[in-house]
Amino acid sequence: QVQPVESGGGSVQAGGSLRLSCTDPGFSSSRCDMAWYRQAAGKEREWVSSISIDGSTRYADSVKGRFTISKDNGQDTVYLQMNSLKPEDTAMYSCKTARRRYGLCSMYYWGQGTQVTVSS
Repeated sequence: QVQPVESGGGSVQAGGSLRLSCTDPGFSSSRCDMAWYRQAAGKEREWVSSISIDGSTRYADSVKGRFTISKDNGQDTVYLQMNSLKPEDTAMYSCKTARRRYGLCSMYYWGQGTQVTVSS
C-alpha cells in the first residue's frame, strides 16, 4: 500500500515561513515525479509545484519566487519551503506520488494532507 505522509503544516502570520515534508518510501526507486497540491475551503484543488527524479522543478505562477520544492532521495522525502506566506496560501496541502505501470507513471497516490493557515 502506497501512502505518502505529509507533515509540517501549521498556523503562521502573513510574511512567515513553513516547510512541508512528504515522505514516500519507494519514491526514489519509482523514478516518477512528486507534486504538491492545495485545496482551500470552498475551492477546487490546485497544483502548486512538482519535482522530477532528475531534480527539475515547476511552480504555479501564484507561488513562483516564494516556494521552493526540493528532495532528499536518501530519505525518499520531498520538501516544500514556503516563504513570504500570504493569507491566500491558506489551504490543505497534499502531496501526490506515483508508481509505474507498464513503464508509465500512471498509478497515483495521495497523502492525507497537512493544513496551512496564514493569518493577516
